[in-house]
Amino acid sequence: MNVPLPKILVVDDTPANLVAMRHLLADSGADVHEASSGNEALALCLDHEFALILLDVNMPDMDGFEVAFLIGEDERLRETPIIFVTAAYADDINRVRGYHFGAVDYIAKPINDMILQSKVRVFLELYRARAELKDTLAALRAEIAERQRIEAQIRYQATHDMLTGLPNRVLFHDRLVTAMQRVPRHGPGFALALLDIDGFKGVNDTHGHPAGDALLKEIAVRLTEGVRANDTVARLGGDEFAVILEDVSDGDSLLRRCEELCQALSRPYDLHGSKGRFEARVSASIGIASWQGEAQSDEALIQAADRALYRAKDEGKNRCVLAI
Repeated sequence: MNVPLPKILVVDDTPANLVAMRHLLADSGADVHEASSGNEALALCLDHEFALILLDVNMPDMDGFEVAFLIGEDERLRETPIIFVTAAYADDINRVRGYHFGAVDYIAKPINDMILQSKVRVFLELYRARAELKDTLAALRAEIAERQRIEAQIRYQATHDMLTGLPNRVLFHDRLVTAMQRVPRHGPGFALALLDIDGFKGVNDTHGHPAGDALLKEIAVRLTEGVRANDTVARLGGDEFAVILEDVSDGDSLLRRCEELCQALSRPYDLHGSKGRFEARVSASIGIASWQGEAQSDEALIQAADRALYRAKDEGKNRCVLAI
């Protein structure tokens, strides 16, 4: 990976001083930029990320203290180290004032070559170390995000049917227990509907498994679209589905909701099979059981819906039967 050179900004209103600094920094391993005024320096700071700013204190219009103050006011720039270059280095008042405005160091004029080069080298090393740390942290954050994505995917796969995306048997049972715990003693209850798809095996055998899979996906879509937002549709396996119907107040409205599902599932399906496009016609047998309260276990509720489902199939299929 090509790492860009760190950048140094030299700010001085005297051209000869800029030439001298350019010569002294030629072997620093940095890309040197120059500004002859405070305004020019601020404009460059907006366009570049500098590892270090060498800032002359005594400039017309805007002196170094004002430039340093404005740099410190910008959230993007305030961490940039500033070394003041000044003939007033021995003046303690100016030195304290400079530190107040964000200076990290001073270099006195006339400039000692070795001192300048030594201090610049230290700050460039600090900049490179910080850049490496930033890259390491970015890589670490990316790794953590990828790990979280994989963990979320694993959790999803453990609780959802991979073909239809519906909750699987594990998540269905968890939602069922949650519904039992949530329903108050007085108020709307919930019901469980178990579904078998009538005629699915014929589609699978005649038109191939890909067509059967496509049919199951379409059935999942119709079931999901046919229930309320707080209901749960799950695929238990094969052509067996379950629906947890929330906010059930009476048997008549519950039966109507399930009959609407029956009607939606019995509409033709336009599919593509091993022999080309075809229209599949299937139906659903649905067994429904309302939760009878805390005295009824989850297994008892499932068995009641299952018995109602077998009655629906025995009575001719394509129908809904409420558990007795």
